[in-house]
Amino acid sequence: MRVKILIRVRLHIREIAERRNISRSKLSHMADLNYNTIRDLWKDEVKDVQVTTLAKIAKALKVPITDLFTAVDDENE
Repeated sequence: MRVKILIRVRLHIREIAERRNISRSKLSHMADLNYNTIRDLWKDEVKDVQVTTLAKIAKALKVPITDLFTAVDDENE
């Protein structure tokens, strides 16, 4: 059985990749993910992302998965 848990987050993929001089294209190859997926995550424009996708990106960027996002409180929007 698949359980969906919804948590609002702000992604930090772009900031981390730019600090390491890694482009979207390069990250796409490093993480073995579709470029369009990386593009949307880079812009923080996704509504739903799988943990396995974040895990691939974290591994490619050599950071803990928890560095890729911050929980967003609806009251702070």
